Amino acid sequence: MGVLARLLVAIVPLWILGCDPVQGRDWAVIKDSGTIVAATEGGLYPFNFFEGPKLTGFEVELAEAIARKLGLKLEWRVVPFDAQLASIRQDRFDFAIASHGYTEERAKSVDFANPHYCTGGQIAAVKGGPLTVAALNGKTVGAQLATTYYDSARKIAGVKEVKTYKADTDAFAALKARKVDAWISDKWGIKSTLEKNADSGVVAGEQVFVERVAMILRKDNKALADQLNRALAGLMKDGTYNALSQKYFKADISCRN
Repeated sequence: MGVLARLLVAIVPLWILGCDPVQGRDWAVIKDSGTIVAATEGGLYPFNFFEGPKLTGFEVELAEAIARKLGLKLEWRVVPFDAQLASIRQDRFDFAIASHGYTEERAKSVDFANPHYCTGGQIAAVKGGPLTVAALNGKTVGAQLATTYYDSARKIAGVKEVKTYKADTDAFAALKARKVDAWISDKWGIKSTLEKNADSGVVAGEQVFVERVAMILRKDNKALADQLNRALAGLMKDGTYNALSQKYFKADISCRN
């Protein structure tokens, strides 16, 4: 087990270790407790990732600012992306912020807050590789399991195979190793990853679809959704959101544009 794996076990998934789970709670209970419990993935740069032992990223800092706006302490849980919808339906935490794009299918299981950024699925490939939907004909595509990027890749006519990976970093590594011909992921995540790995030989291509990304919480927890939305709106108004957006992306990634 590597250092990061040990950190994930030590820090977060207490419910996996057999401890009593934190319950998804109503706003009144959360407010009285003084602490809100949030889940994220911890493996999606630059949205939520580990910098050494520290959990950080755009969504991590945004959630921490939301908690401060609500006058609460924030307690983190790190949960694999493909387990988050099931976990939130089992009341393992109060909300999750892990780049969940809104889909009608997901909305059957969880409620969505207002979007905290707008993005889309984008193709990336080694220079000279397939960078358009048409060029993916007969090609192998890598995508993270249980994501809208995986769903989108499966719907592209002519794609030979879609290989799935537990984390986006694994899909990027597979592309660099030529195990797949292309990678489909979040356009802002691809932009930041390629800036960080300028010598990878990978370039960004065509955008495949557009999506709105939001925090998720259990169904019918309207009072909590209202508070999250109010705090997010306040951060957008007071400049905190823009500062974080510029810090991580050098652009306004909100849905206001």
